[in-house]
Amino acid sequence: MRHSEFWSVMDDVFGAAYARSIAADLVMTQLGGRTAEQALADGEQPRVVWEALCDATGQPESVRWLHRGRPARRRPPRG
Repeated sequence: MRHSEFWSVMDDVFGAAYARSIAADLVMTQLGGRTAEQALADGEQPRVVWEALCDATGQPESVRWLHRGRPARRRPPRG
């Protein structure tokens, strides 16, 4: 999972404004007492942060793997 995929699925699941609030405010034991923003800034893998958020917010398995159903975004060729 890339950072862009993390934020995209956050927006889809929680809505853009609430996703930013959760990422900034929800302190999770699973992330060593850090928020999602802090963990990402410290270099934690987005997948690990996403899984911790799913656990902390009680998301079903269908949401946990939502990002897997997305086609990979490819950069347009330079030319």
